[in-house]
Amino acid sequence: MKRNTRNRLVDSWNLKIFYVESWDTILKSFVFSLDARVLHQTKSHAHEVHCSRERSRAAWKAVDEYLMPFVEKEKYELPSKCRLHPENDMFWEQEQHKIHFDINEWRCGFCKKSFRAEKFIDQHFANRHNNLVDDSQGRCLADLCGALHCDLTMEFKKPKSKCNAAASARNRHLCESLADSCFPINQGHSANRLHEFFLHQFCDAHTCNGCSRPFPKGGRKQTNRFYLALCILTLLLLPLFYLIVFLHQRFAALCGYDHFLSPSTFPAFFTYLLCREMKKGDKVFERIAKTAHKKKPS
Repeated sequence: MKRNTRNRLVDSWNLKIFYVESWDTILKSFVFSLDARVLHQTKSHAHEVHCSRERSRAAWKAVDEYLMPFVEKEKYELPSKCRLHPENDMFWEQEQHKIHFDINEWRCGFCKKSFRAEKFIDQHFANRHNNLVDDSQGRCLADLCGALHCDLTMEFKKPKSKCNAAASARNRHLCESLADSCFPINQGHSANRLHEFFLHQFCDAHTCNGCSRPFPKGGRKQTNRFYLALCILTLLLLPLFYLIVFLHQRFAALCGYDHFLSPSTFPAFFTYLLCREMKKGDKVFERIAKTAHKKKPS
């Protein structure tokens, strides 16, 4: 009896030890997974880029369209310290490896993967090729959007709001600092002319009086889509017009009624119908005339 009681006590103690060891193992595995998750989040936050790719693209679009044509005309090279220099854009290398084949086809130049929209390839760059982004200080082109009027070049424009004098003053100061660093007036005549041009093209519009507008000197010349469509339509319709004139003249010559018809009056099909009806009428008149000239039988 005592031996059975002792065995029961030993078994209960062994069961308790087993439960304790099991919970200890579960707790350790939970703590390990929690540490791994925290470490992964820490690493992901360490590589997180706090710069808008969309606004950086809009800023470069403003520079490329409203500044670079005049810089190229002057054969001037932007200094490396200029924040508008392409190499000072943290997304420049990724944007250069973005291949646009069609309206719904984008391809990554690094891994040749295809995407259906630009936003998807942007996400791909952020997830797979984020190591190519140099997010050091001063390389976020989106920070210059206020000075470069990015809202006018973005695809989805913001609605107009009331002018803020303090914000306009800050943007003007930033714009003038860009002019000083990119086009130093002591670097020759080209730099001096571009300095004045930049102030007039970008900086003078940062005011609330409404007298100046951004980009008064215009930008890169682009082909007018309406003019291009009109030229294509003309090329397509011109052969058809000559075909109609040719058929019209041919049918008119066969009918012998050129003095009644004009290429600008009747298309060829109606000309053909008219000629056919005229021939029928002539035959009727000929029969009437022959009948009238026949002698009556005596």
